[in-house]
Amino acid sequence: MSKLSLVIVLAAGDSKRMKSKQSKVLHKIAGRSVIENLLASVKPLSPSNLSVVVGANKDEVIEHLTKIAPEAKTVFQEKRDGTGGATQLALAEHKGDGTVLILAGDTPLLTNQTLSEFIQVHNDGKNIASVLTALQPDPTGYGRVIRSSDGQIVKIVEEKDATEEEKEIDEINTGVYLFDLAILRGEIKNLKNDNAQKELYLTDVISLINSSGKKSHAILSNDYSETLGINDRTQLAECAAIMRDRINSLHMLNGVTILDPTTTWIDHDVKIEADVVIYPGSSISGKSHIKSDAVIGPRTTLDSCVVEEGAKVVESNCTESVIGKDAKVGPFTYLRKGSVLKDESKAGSFVEIKNSTIGAKSKVAHLSYVGDAEIGVESNIGAATIFVNYDGENKHKTKVGDHVRIGSDTMLVAPVSVGDGAYTAAGSVINEDVPAGAIGIGRARQVNILGWVLKKRKDSKSAAAAKKAGAKE
Repeated sequence: MSKLSLVIVLAAGDSKRMKSKQSKVLHKIAGRSVIENLLASVKPLSPSNLSVVVGANKDEVIEHLTKIAPEAKTVFQEKRDGTGGATQLALAEHKGDGTVLILAGDTPLLTNQTLSEFIQVHNDGKNIASVLTALQPDPTGYGRVIRSSDGQIVKIVEEKDATEEEKEIDEINTGVYLFDLAILRGEIKNLKNDNAQKELYLTDVISLINSSGKKSHAILSNDYSETLGINDRTQLAECAAIMRDRINSLHMLNGVTILDPTTTWIDHDVKIEADVVIYPGSSISGKSHIKSDAVIGPRTTLDSCVVEEGAKVVESNCTESVIGKDAKVGPFTYLRKGSVLKDESKAGSFVEIKNSTIGAKSKVAHLSYVGDAEIGVESNIGAATIFVNYDGENKHKTKVGDHVRIGSDTMLVAPVSVGDGAYTAAGSVINEDVPAGAIGIGRARQVNILGWVLKKRKDSKSAAAAKKAGAKE
């Protein structure tokens, strides 16, 4: 395959139908922006030059492009006068001949395979102009491809300029073109805006080339879904669902069990090893890595987490955390950034952990908050324990040693440490270090005032029950 001299991505649209303050090419699908999904398919083509025409929200789009495609040159289309005008601006910034690939920035589903096959057919036919077309079940909104009786493309008609008869045609323009640069430069200057939208249509270059005695070619894609564009939130959701199915299918073919692919959402950059099981309603995003034999879900969210072999994460929300081998999380657990659960540890129901390490085989089983803490091996944190890490201005650290038993409803007021093998009594407020092997008790001695209910609540049902039980004033 001959190398492309130039790729032009048209991303200047106003995105009015998105009803968003953000450019439509910056909206996310599977963890990547719309334009990043497209550029991921373009990158393996290794073009000599890449130009992106920007317009609406240009500063945000340019900033994003510097992160995801620093090699791209951006061209500002101040006056949005159509795809033809945008292409003219991009060509003015490029010198040299060769082949140019032109794409719409809002087509995130295009694959490198389709683009490579399109280029191959174009090159094999020694074409000077090719347009990728598709048979669209509902062609509403797309430009229609008009062919002659012998099957040659004659022109492309935008829907607003199409006759009722032309609107019945289901072969549509995908907005993907290949041109010989010299030919394109020669014809694009002849574009006129005598159409319903008063714009310069790049599609008109096809008929101009044909009128000059040369030939344009229409190359039919075998998957119309790849060429779907995004103009509103409904189309964004449709494209996201197609991408979800693609990603899930690939994981399943690689040995991952996904019980309900329609409710399982996995980002592009997620790594999942064979023999992982994912239950319905789960979302795995960012740079997450799920290792073999782990079980995820149901109804679990993982964002940039590492889940080691055999771990189980059930009905929980975890962000930027590491879950060790054979560890158990959930249900209803919240792991915040910086949480590390070592092998065979447990974080149970209604437990929140932040910026803390839970040692191997240690357990935080119920109704607890652990913040800015380090817990050793085989320690047990009783129900309703709070690690009091914030004094109103600064965060402080708590250290809990190995084989420690923290009694239920303990408050550990940081900075504080509990030594190896130590205990705390249930209901204690611990604000001083507990030495190894000691028990920390931080509560008032219990006092029972006999007959109090009979004196102070004498007409209550409690008093009646107490009398029946033999209580006296």
